[in-house]
Amino acid sequence: MQITRLPALTDNYIFVLWDENNRQAAVVDPAEADPVLDYLQQVGGELVAIFNTHHHGDHVGANSLLMQHFPHLTVYGGAEDQGRIPGQRVFLRAGDRIQFAQRTAEVFFVPGHTRAHIAYYFPPVAPDQPGELFCGDTLFAGGCGRLFEGTPSQMVHSLSQLRQLPDSTRVWCAHEYTINNLKFALTVDSDNPTLKERYQQVQQARQQHQPTVPSLLGVEKQTNPFLRWDSPDLQQAMNSSDPVQTFSRLRGKKDRF
Repeated sequence: MQITRLPALTDNYIFVLWDENNRQAAVVDPAEADPVLDYLQQVGGELVAIFNTHHHGDHVGANSLLMQHFPHLTVYGGAEDQGRIPGQRVFLRAGDRIQFAQRTAEVFFVPGHTRAHIAYYFPPVAPDQPGELFCGDTLFAGGCGRLFEGTPSQMVHSLSQLRQLPDSTRVWCAHEYTINNLKFALTVDSDNPTLKERYQQVQQARQQHQPTVPSLLGVEKQTNPFLRWDSPDLQQAMNSSDPVQTFSRLRGKKDRF
């Protein structure tokens, strides 16, 4: 299974999963149709599935048009999103599994950004290979999604599920927000040397117009404040020893940043 990252809108990413053997593709959170259609024309492939993480327009905006071009494709999404995702035919819950390109993905229920958000995780196929996590707007490189429909407690539980995945997991998040996220992180975790080093690397990458997605989960665990609600330094910075309250105060600060 090959993964191609397509830029869309202002700062979105669409991910195309490509099955070379069968000349078939699946797409994660298609914000726009044209980048996907251009890619499929180049490779001469058929789109057979859309994997949506949640219902927001910048994640499902191309569903209907792609279905016109490929009427036999199947649209997947969370069961709690029923009626909110165009064309949805498969309604997924925590622990469900889906298959594509001889790979099996596990579905995680990760509410917080929305009440129905899910993530797709493809475990590694060999010890020296990474797993692939498609987490929509739940976890970002250096950050996490705003809480539009969920609570801090829900988001901590959601992120804790993702945090338990192997450090080698590649994090395919849906937006290029990394540099701003790390700028904020430095305001609350300024003594973190790994964070400082990462910020310099990301600055250089963005100056050269290079993407920062995917990131590695192991790096997120060390530098992303929204995965570090139990860090003594961050709890001290947020004046709380409670993990959920620490996270909530971090999220509030980021919302005002």
